[in-house]
Amino acid sequence: METGLSGKRVLVTGASGGIGAACARAFAAEGSRVALHYNRGRDRAEAVAADCPGSVVLQGDLRREEDADRIFDEARSAFGGLDVCAAVAGVWPEEDVPLWQLSLDRWQETLAANLTATFLTARGFLREVERSSHGSLVLVGSTAGVFGEAGHADYASAKSAVVRGLLLSLKNEIVRIAPRARVNAVCPGWTVSPMTRTTLDDPSLVERATRTMALRKVAQPEDVARQIVVLASDELSGHVTGQVVLVAGGMEGRVLHS
Repeated sequence: METGLSGKRVLVTGASGGIGAACARAFAAEGSRVALHYNRGRDRAEAVAADCPGSVVLQGDLRREEDADRIFDEARSAFGGLDVCAAVAGVWPEEDVPLWQLSLDRWQETLAANLTATFLTARGFLREVERSSHGSLVLVGSTAGVFGEAGHADYASAKSAVVRGLLLSLKNEIVRIAPRARVNAVCPGWTVSPMTRTTLDDPSLVERATRTMALRKVAQPEDVARQIVVLASDELSGHVTGQVVLVAGGMEGRVLHS
């Protein structure tokens, strides 16, 4: 099915990670011109860029306002504008820490890396939409923001803010500047990526995690990337906005398998 994304100018944040890299390749496969953002994983981002003809690689710390603004300036300079943004960048703190032991430093760092970075990304893209009067923004949350995640209240809180308060506000705000522009979100569950690889090497954890899923398997990054492409496409999702798609094998907040 034709996605209508050929020739579209796309920014993927966090393109050095598993889901971000899969997104960049998926958009490139549709004929899009892709700007790949990374913060620290330069080698990984450049390896992905080699698979994406006509792409550019942009470095920056999305927690920093000046870096976020510069990334959009550089993308505009390279492509003349942007049509799509996939806000994938985020950080899951691996250590399991209950709230009563959680330090203020970790709380603030997690919110900055996930909520503030997404805010600055969304703001930068909406400024592009204001110039062009069109665009599609896809935010990446997490099932932690839907069901919560014990030991990771900081991460769950940040992702919940992204896919509830931020998403639902932006889908109403964006149409003030572009009547057909859209904002949606994808919430991955457990997904193979550099961020989760060491955790998912534990078979007992995978067994416990998948007990809450109808499809008892861990997602691949491509599973998430394909849903992001669908939501980004005006051809496939032109009347879809303010929606959250869970890519989590039918995960529920209860045990499905004994």
